[in-house]
Amino acid sequence: MKAYRFPLFLIAAIIIGSILGIVLGEQAEVLKPLGDIFLNLMFTIVVPLVFFSISAVIANMSNLKRLGTIMTWMMVVFIVTGIIASIVMIAAVTITPPAQGVQIQLETPENIDESISLGEQIVKAITVPDFVEIFSRTSMLALIIMSVLVGFATNLAGQEGRIFAQFLKSGAAVMRRLVGIIMYYAPIGLGAYFAALVGVFGPELLGSYVKAMIVYYPVAILYFLIGFTLYAFIAGGKTGIKVFWKNILTPSITALSTGSSVATIPANLQATEKMGVHKDVRDVVIPLGASIHMDGSALAAILKIAFLFGIFQMDFFSFQTFAIAVGISLLVGTVMSGVPGGGFIGEMLIITMYGFPIEALPILAILGTLVDPPATMVNASGDAVSSMLVSRAVEGDEWMEEAERPAS
Repeated sequence: MKAYRFPLFLIAAIIIGSILGIVLGEQAEVLKPLGDIFLNLMFTIVVPLVFFSISAVIANMSNLKRLGTIMTWMMVVFIVTGIIASIVMIAAVTITPPAQGVQIQLETPENIDESISLGEQIVKAITVPDFVEIFSRTSMLALIIMSVLVGFATNLAGQEGRIFAQFLKSGAAVMRRLVGIIMYYAPIGLGAYFAALVGVFGPELLGSYVKAMIVYYPVAILYFLIGFTLYAFIAGGKTGIKVFWKNILTPSITALSTGSSVATIPANLQATEKMGVHKDVRDVVIPLGASIHMDGSALAAILKIAFLFGIFQMDFFSFQTFAIAVGISLLVGTVMSGVPGGGFIGEMLIITMYGFPIEALPILAILGTLVDPPATMVNASGDAVSSMLVSRAVEGDEWMEEAERPAS
């Protein structure tokens, strides 16, 4: 029970928050500031945590060849699991078309900048025009890239860079301790956030999107339960399943409540440490995964595409359409940021690549909002199990020896 004590506190807080949301309805939004405090604390800590964690592990790595191996296997795992998630949702929408019989009034969105090309979106995702902008949660992918470069530069500096490498290592240790302190507030913050979520968006679930929700929620939950169990088994057999489900509750609940993969990075780093994932693996895979590995978003992208095809009475069920949809879902998962509302870029991408009218954007925006909690839960939890798969690929069965040791 000691190992599950904190996750049980979080679950209890979520249940209480849900009840308050149902009872109070939209009035539950008065509790949202308590949740915003927690979310702001997590967003405040995540930038220095990511910078110090990634830079420190690369700066202090004696074998840069190992880093290349880690990143190669990481990308293989991210792409393969993303394709699997896309195929799973294609099967689901084939069996149950999400927009069959749905009638939605199109409204032209305001203040949409159609002049931004895909190339410009990618440039903005991976770089910033000014140094100070790198230290913003809205520039996570650019921050990660810069952290990797700083780590490499420090490592290549050799003896002259040792003092700075030690500074990065010490900074990473301090940030991890700070995360532990902030997490004491998590039950209050997440409970309040979930109360507001249920109170405000609950009525929307009874609208014209209910059929799409009936498709997405069970598929996301089954993928979370069955898919991740299978991945954990591949990574570490029965022991892999045990350590994964013993430690994944806190990150998954954090992601479900906050709707942010970035805000879940600290909890994910703690969880994967307890799972026995080696430090250099988790410090690379978890922060990168929060920005470029999104199985839940891949599931949602296929749902959104099928939903629009149904509304516009277009034929979605062809091999070519399926292949393009899988490609878009992977691209959406790559260009999306790990912050709430980051799906907007992905939704614009779906509309422009398929040639849908811009008036379709509000349809995807609402649907994206409604599927965001479970999608983010799958995204963030997928990062943790992916780190286990990368550990298995890089270290073989030996990584499980660390997983089976009692947590310090």
